[in-house]
Amino acid sequence: MVQLVGSLRKELSDTLSTCKVLVVGAGGIGCELLKNLVLTGFKNIDVIDLDTIDVSNLNRQFLFQKKHVGKSKAQVAKESALQFCPTVNITAYHDSIMNPEYNVEFFRKFMLVMNALDNRAARNHVNRMCLAADIPLIESGSAGYLGQVTVIKKGLTECYECQPKPTQKTFPGCTIRNTPSEPIHCIVWAKYLFNQLFGEEDADQEVSPDTADPEAAWNPEDTATHATASDKDGDIKRVSTKEWARSTGYDPAKLFNKLFKDDIMYLLTMDKLWKTRKAPTPLDWQQLENSARPQEVSAGLGLKDQQVLGVWGLCQLFQLSVETLRSQLQEKGEGAELVWDKDDPPALDFVTAAANLRMHIFSMNMKSPFDVKSMAGNIIPAIATTNAVIAGLIVLEGLKVLSGELESCRTIFLNKCPNLRKKLLIPCVLDPPRASCYVCASQPEVTVKLNVHKTTVLSLQDRILKERFGMVAPDVQIEDGKGTILISSEEGETETNNSKILADFGIRNGSRLQVDDFLQDYALLVNVLHTEELERDVEFEVVGEAPDKAPPPQSTQEEVKNITNGNKDSAQPSTSFKAPEDAEDDDIMIVDSGEEEEEEEGASSSTAVTTSASKRKHSDAETGETSTKRPRTDQSSAAAATNDDDNDDDDIIALD
Repeated sequence: MVQLVGSLRKELSDTLSTCKVLVVGAGGIGCELLKNLVLTGFKNIDVIDLDTIDVSNLNRQFLFQKKHVGKSKAQVAKESALQFCPTVNITAYHDSIMNPEYNVEFFRKFMLVMNALDNRAARNHVNRMCLAADIPLIESGSAGYLGQVTVIKKGLTECYECQPKPTQKTFPGCTIRNTPSEPIHCIVWAKYLFNQLFGEEDADQEVSPDTADPEAAWNPEDTATHATASDKDGDIKRVSTKEWARSTGYDPAKLFNKLFKDDIMYLLTMDKLWKTRKAPTPLDWQQLENSARPQEVSAGLGLKDQQVLGVWGLCQLFQLSVETLRSQLQEKGEGAELVWDKDDPPALDFVTAAANLRMHIFSMNMKSPFDVKSMAGNIIPAIATTNAVIAGLIVLEGLKVLSGELESCRTIFLNKCPNLRKKLLIPCVLDPPRASCYVCASQPEVTVKLNVHKTTVLSLQDRILKERFGMVAPDVQIEDGKGTILISSEEGETETNNSKILADFGIRNGSRLQVDDFLQDYALLVNVLHTEELERDVEFEVVGEAPDKAPPPQSTQEEVKNITNGNKDSAQPSTSFKAPEDAEDDDIMIVDSGEEEEEEEGASSSTAVTTSASKRKHSDAETGETSTKRPRTDQSSAAAATNDDDNDDDDIIALD
């Protein structure tokens, strides 16, 4: 007869009392998870989180209260969880899991690691540490009503990096500066403008017209005959935006005319740009002020942040936000800089006003503050119940792992709507490791296409090895028969190499680089494929990667007629009142946002461990039929599964 302790077998209950587990992240999912672990019977829990508590966390991270704002998430989560069961041993770390202190030996102390993270870099790192330590990892994430949980075990399942993840969407500089065609282009421009005026200047975030745009094919010498500066501004020279703004004392009207009149007139002189596009329409502060109507609101009912202001209303918002931000700069003193924060009202007001004014100039329908915040902050609204469901699934999968029943573990997708069989949770059999994975393969290897005459050593280190391949402290040796050290993780050893190009070290087409990250206990062989035919603004390509998305369907003739100056979204009204899933139409960059309070939402697409292209059958518990699990290529597959009965599995939980 099976002995039970509560609802668990005695053997499993004893295991929970003695095993040590690690929770990485104490945010939306992490709070629910920590509570679940304590109430399930886990007695030895370590929790680590670098973040502190913000007011915006309080609507769903229930272990925190208003009095905790500004304190360590991990420490407060520990104190709150102990109120459920004071006998539990919880160790809290207010630190980054990527700190070298948390090495492979640290991970080997645990029987199970559970991720509740907010960015891909940390996920990649924990994935590699668990592989190196041979410790099971449960990965998770949520996005609005969607969520996912999966189990990762070295040698038995796909690792987190086996399937390529969608890259965060970027846009060519000339599109942002010269020819925006989507609202997101204008929002990115406005965020760049904030940094150029009030924050840390970045040459890659210039907002003035791009005279080097190859599509323009114009003669800059003719500019003076076409574009005249504002009478108020005097002759505007092409100088630093911040330098010019300071010279005017951050005068809102002068800034407005510079950005939305003179720069637009300057763009109009590049007439070749407008042969197939609708030309932008400059705005003039004085004219708008003379024709202004009080309390102008063009669209939207209900909450203030879901209303779309009219043009003069945006001008007033622009003026007020500039004056407030100017005062903040003055209070900080000479040389001070501001950091854009979507939760800072003046900063959000500035981006909302500037972005919408630019949308109006380029004939796009404008967005509400709610929409702008969502798009600029790279977020999807958080749903507390989704986090609760995901945290519960993490514990259920954890109990299977600790019972030694890895074969019964599943990847589970939580969908927004029940499918035809009234099922929200779709379990799928775990896929085996991908032989070509550059992380968990027996001999990881990858081919990178780049231009050895342009790519610098620093770019190789930061953009390719750290940013693209998720390394923390890479060491690089050239396989040239001499053992040349190109990059060393020891400070000061190879810093003189940073500004040199790869060709300076004899690296050419076919060269091989041996890369080691000793912190992650990870080695990678990089094959260099030289090319001079990369697209504009593309520094390198990883050969053999699958595209992020299938090609979009062709627009119908009727749709094309409705497009004002870009894609369909440009012609659509504000999305404030649309369902959350429609947010993707606005190109919300939800991949690894890095925004602290959106850890569970921004994680969704990066946490999605997509199934392999090979079809595998498993039986359905209700019908006894076999079904084929179809490949998923992105996070939207989870939603698509709601209408796909073929995704059902024997563990599916049905709704009555």
